[in-house]
Amino acid sequence: MSQSELVVFLLPSILSLLLLFILMQRKQTRFNLPPGNMGWPFLGETFGYLKPYSATSIGEFMEEHISRYGKIYKSSLFGEPTIVSADAGLNRFILQNEGRLFECSYPKSIGGILGKWSMLVLVGDMHRDMRIISLNFLSHARLRTHLLKEVESQTLLVLSSWKENCTFSAQDEAKKFTFNLMAKHIMSLDPGKPETEQLKKEYVTFMKGVVSAPLNLPGTPYRKALKSRSIILKFIEQKMEGRIAKMKGGVENLEDDDLLGWVLKHSNLSTEQILDLILSLLFAGHETSSVSIALAIYFLQACPGSIQQLKEEHIQISRAKKLAGETELNWDDYRKMEFTQCVISETLRLGNVVRFLHRKALKDVRYKGYDIPCGWKVLPVISAVHLDSTLFDQPQHFNPWRWQVSSTALRP
Repeated sequence: MSQSELVVFLLPSILSLLLLFILMQRKQTRFNLPPGNMGWPFLGETFGYLKPYSATSIGEFMEEHISRYGKIYKSSLFGEPTIVSADAGLNRFILQNEGRLFECSYPKSIGGILGKWSMLVLVGDMHRDMRIISLNFLSHARLRTHLLKEVESQTLLVLSSWKENCTFSAQDEAKKFTFNLMAKHIMSLDPGKPETEQLKKEYVTFMKGVVSAPLNLPGTPYRKALKSRSIILKFIEQKMEGRIAKMKGGVENLEDDDLLGWVLKHSNLSTEQILDLILSLLFAGHETSSVSIALAIYFLQACPGSIQQLKEEHIQISRAKKLAGETELNWDDYRKMEFTQCVISETLRLGNVVRFLHRKALKDVRYKGYDIPCGWKVLPVISAVHLDSTLFDQPQHFNPWRWQVSSTALRP
């Protein structure tokens, strides 16, 4: 194809895209939008926004934009016109109006890898139903009677594998602990078993693709993740078929007490829906928890006072249990861990495991004189609020004691 033929071939597409961009710009003039910069046509500012930065900062991109435009500004991110919010009031308003004025709106690549029935992708009634199923399984009573014991069991298992004066990766150990816990809780898989280790191997490949660029090309992490996803779903489906066969045969099965067994007994979800639900909960529970644990270890090693107070709190609980002739932790012990809760709250604030959320406006919304047009993406940036010096004294400083006044109110 000659150069002139190539120009003729591409010209209609280029003109169509430019016309679309002009129409979008004209539509914006109807609204009183926040100040900002829409960046390059079609590309927007996504690359700058996603540039890696420390978890304990908001990054150069956010710092520059907040300094120039304020805590609420417009941009073009992930291929869509976007309102970015570093404002605590607007973030709260968005989350309080979930399902009425705003809804989840993650990039299509997330749905492609987590599944169309993943709770991250679903909206409306189906999202509510899936959420209710998950919350009913993780009831308050179950947390007391099952999950707390399993957490202690898996913790002791990891601790027992450490040799005296050995060196280990906190991140790797945290991931091992949380994966084993979630696998046991969701499908009754025992740690160390060949099937559990094989599932863990596929899950690691899967996770590398989730956080990579969504390029479905041979050899890319995304393509490998899609392959691992298929293997993981096939594994879960085989477990489902075995459970269903036992249920039909009237065979009592202790494994029915896990999430898979509970969903099969107490829901009318299709096979595809159950598979996506199991995978999305494994993803959500594993990633946030493992990163939080690793960050807590990282922050604590630089704060000897916190470690000392944690030790004192847990030694006191341990002594009381010995006097009572008890060994296993119970819910009352958990309620006594007041400073531990402060450490958790401060880790989540400073570590910013979830930095921002993906939402979309369902209606035209007006807030503090600014318009948020219907259909626009809205990004509440949680980390910007957590690190706001007007809300937290010395926000980059790890200080669990800042939560002591309200720690009782924060504990479930």
